[in-house]
Amino acid sequence: MKNISIIVAISENFAIGKDNRLLWHIPDDLKRVKTLTSGNVIVMGRNTYFSLPKRPLPDRINLVISDNKNDRFDGCLMAYSFEEAMEKMSSSKENFIFGGSSVYRQFYPVANKLYLTLVHKYFEADTFFPEIDFSEWNETERKDMPFNEGLGFSYSYITYIRKY
Repeated sequence: MKNISIIVAISENFAIGKDNRLLWHIPDDLKRVKTLTSGNVIVMGRNTYFSLPKRPLPDRINLVISDNKNDRFDGCLMAYSFEEAMEKMSSSKENFIFGGSSVYRQFYPVANKLYLTLVHKYFEADTFFPEIDFSEWNETERKDMPFNEGLGFSYSYITYIRKY
């Protein structure tokens, strides 16, 4: 069984983005994402890939899913379906589902771990994470960050393992 984890920052209303951009900039969260995903596989859709400040993200295997079979991105593994992405995921490394919303929706049922950054605020958005049924998950770690004046909100890092 492949080790499939979702890594995502969501607001209280499950918002994750607007106009193909993140809703916030949390430098500590970006460092955490880099630390967790380095040396592993990140799986993302093409829009998420194009939203990255640096492409492909270094020190990771970048697996990009696209509907367009002509898409080829330098330094990336390409997949053109959920099934092909599953086949190309690593059997030995952690595979991080990296977004966007349709990729999260497809992989949510098969993920066994959830690295959540929960932003304690409601945001107007056009892109949302699928509703999480928390009864399916065990919280294994939590770190609550205090209210940040510069950001205008507090947030929590929460790790969940799926109950089986």
